[in-house]
Amino acid sequence: MAANNRRMSGKKGAQVGSGGKRRRGLEGKGPTPPAEARKGHAKQRAAQARSRRAQSRTKGPRAKGTSELVVGRNSVVEALREGVPASTLYVQQFIDSDERVREALQLAAERGGINLMEAPRPELDRMTNGLNHQGLVLQVPPYEYAHPEDLADAAADEGEDPLIVALDGVTDPRNLGAVVRSVSAFGGHGVVVPERRAAGMTAGAWKTSAGAAARTPVARATNLTRALEAYKKAGIVVVGLAADGEAELGDLEALGGPVAIVVGSEGKGLSRLVGETCDFRVRIPMPGGTESLNAGVAAGIVLYEAARRRS
Repeated sequence: MAANNRRMSGKKGAQVGSGGKRRRGLEGKGPTPPAEARKGHAKQRAAQARSRRAQSRTKGPRAKGTSELVVGRNSVVEALREGVPASTLYVQQFIDSDERVREALQLAAERGGINLMEAPRPELDRMTNGLNHQGLVLQVPPYEYAHPEDLADAAADEGEDPLIVALDGVTDPRNLGAVVRSVSAFGGHGVVVPERRAAGMTAGAWKTSAGAAARTPVARATNLTRALEAYKKAGIVVVGLAADGEAELGDLEALGGPVAIVVGSEGKGLSRLVGETCDFRVRIPMPGGTESLNAGVAAGIVLYEAARRRS
């Protein structure tokens, strides 16, 4: 009976100890690591972005376009007025000076950094392949394109969600210039264009951008589909514009976050591979019945909606 009482008592017998684990668990884990070392912190992402850019610089120079010649008195004066980059202004020897010639010389002198070269007419004929140059030829240096990753890295540096526009099959430089202008106006981080069969940053694109090309980078992708897939791996939502898109623009919540907007050509729209790469295909409602919008107008509408959601 006594043994039974002992078994029924509330006293605990011998127990297995913690081996000091509880005491060690109460000990501090050392000083808090700096923000750059904390996983997921904005400063860590910015540091990683700087590191990637440094590595890309060691791999070689950025892609460059080809130099371009702007020919004719009116075209040269307009290019100089709009701030199109220029390296040399060629003036024909013994030219009959008029108001446009004098303005071109004045604008080149005021800007600085533009070489003034006098050349005989046969030399200008040779340079322009016999075009009617009217005694004035402006040389535009090659455009230095960014890398597609640079655009996302720039957003990380600013602590912002990337807002990027990619153009698929847009061949008119004026459309490219208009898109660059819209991206700049609505706080975007740049434009991506394919290396082949697409408009580049020519003098026409510079003029249409109305100076925005000096502030907004344009990146050139060897393969646009792969560039978009890299964006997706980096957490950027890829949104393609299509007349038969499954979602309507006003219903797309993704525009409020990291996004790359893909705009196709006015006639063909998105190519098949690019369309399949997109996370969403959206349409712009057009009560007026217009079948399609050019790339510049379409990009501007979507960028406005994205900026509105981010404000």
